[in-house]
Amino acid sequence: MLTEMLPTAPPSVSPAISGRRTLLVCDDEECSRLSLRVVFKDDYQVLLAASGAEAIALVQQHAIDVAILDIRMGGLSGIETLQRLKQADPAIEVIMLTAFETVETARQALRLGACDYQTKPFNLATIRTSVANAIERRSLSDQIRGNTQQLLELQQELDKQKLQEEIVRTRGEIYGSIIHDMNGPLTIISGFVGAINDRIGNSDCVTGEDLELVKDRLRRIIRQLSGCIEISRRYLSFLRERSAPASAQVSVNHLLTDLWELLKFQPGARKHQLCILPLRQDATLNVNGIDVLQILLNLVTNAFQSSPHALRVDLHPEIQHRPLDLGIFVDGVTELFLNREGFANQPPLLALSVADNGPGIPAEILPRIFEPYFTTRAQINGSGLGLAIVQRLVKANRGALHVRTQAGLGSVFTIYLPAAEISADSPR
Repeated sequence: MLTEMLPTAPPSVSPAISGRRTLLVCDDEECSRLSLRVVFKDDYQVLLAASGAEAIALVQQHAIDVAILDIRMGGLSGIETLQRLKQADPAIEVIMLTAFETVETARQALRLGACDYQTKPFNLATIRTSVANAIERRSLSDQIRGNTQQLLELQQELDKQKLQEEIVRTRGEIYGSIIHDMNGPLTIISGFVGAINDRIGNSDCVTGEDLELVKDRLRRIIRQLSGCIEISRRYLSFLRERSAPASAQVSVNHLLTDLWELLKFQPGARKHQLCILPLRQDATLNVNGIDVLQILLNLVTNAFQSSPHALRVDLHPEIQHRPLDLGIFVDGVTELFLNREGFANQPPLLALSVADNGPGIPAEILPRIFEPYFTTRAQINGSGLGLAIVQRLVKANRGALHVRTQAGLGSVFTIYLPAAEISADSPR
C-alpha cells in the first residue's frame, strides 16, 4: 500500500488533535495523487491511496472527512470504491475524478452519494472550491450529528427526570391516599375508644349494660381495624403489582350498613342530613368491598364539604338489568362521564347515586375535579385527593362514573359497578 502524508501530521494524529480536516486522495496514477497532495498539503491532512482497496483500508484506520476518487482504476473501480466507503462511513463526502466524462457515470456517482465530480485534467481553482464545499458539507454534517446526539442525550435526561418525578408524584399520591383512606376507620376507632372511656373510665369493675356496650364497641373497633389492614394490603398490592388483587363477592346492603357506621362518626357529617336507602332485594358486587366503601365515603364526604351550610345527601342503590346506553352520556358544562372505554358494561349493574342539594359545580371547575390535589376549599378543609381516589378505584374495578350538576340545585354522582343479584329466596 502506498501512503504519503505531511511530515507534520503523521497517520497516528487524528484531525481533532491536529486541528485539520483529513482529505483522502485515491488514484492509480501517481502523478495525479502527488499533484493533489501539493495542492492541499497546507490546508488539510492528506492521505494517499493507489487503489480502491488501499482507500478502504485507510478509512478503517482514520477519520476521513473528504475523499477524491478516480472513477477508472485497476481493481476496484471508483464507483465500487465509493459504495464501499459510504458503507464504512456514510458521512464521508466524496468527489469523483474522471478523464472520460459521461452523463450516466456522473449520475451514477451522484446517486451513490458523491457530492461532486471533476474532470481531468482538473482546474486548480475548481478543485479547491469543490473540496472546500465538501469540507463545509462535512462540517455541517458533523454539527448536525453532534447536535442530534446532544438532543438525544438531553431527551434521555429529560425522560429520566420525568420518570423520577412521576415516581415521586405517584408515591406521594399513594402515601396521601393511604392517609386519606385510613382517616375514616381511625376516626371511628377514636370515637369508639372515647365512648368506652366515657362510660367506664373510672370504673373498677364492668358489668351489665356497661359490659355489653364495651363488647359491642370492641367488636366494632376490631371490624374497623380489619378495614385498615385491608386498605394497607390493597395499597401494598398496588405498589408491588400495579394491579388489584382478585376480589370476593360482597353484599351491597352490608356495605351500606358499614358506610353508615363510618359516617356517623365523621365530624363534618353531624350538621348534615344523610339518607341511605338499602336495596329491597340485596345483591352482591363482583368488586372489592373496601374499594366500594372508599368510593362512597369519599363521594358523601365531598358532598358534605361542598357547602358551609347544612345539606341533605341521599344515597340510592339500584340494580339495572340492561347495559347502559353510553350514547346518552355527553360530556359538557353540566355532565361528565368517566372510564367510558374501560367500563365493563354488562348487566346486571349496580348504580349507586350520591345526590346533594348543594351549590353545584361551576362549569370551569367540572373538568378538573378528579385531578389529584385539586381542591376549591382551604387546604385545612380538604386534601384534594378524595375524588382522585374515587376515579382510580372506579377504573380499577372496571366501573364507570357519571356526574350531573346544576348551579344552585346540587350534584349527583352515580357509579356503575358489576353486580350479581341474589335470588328472592336467598338469605339476606
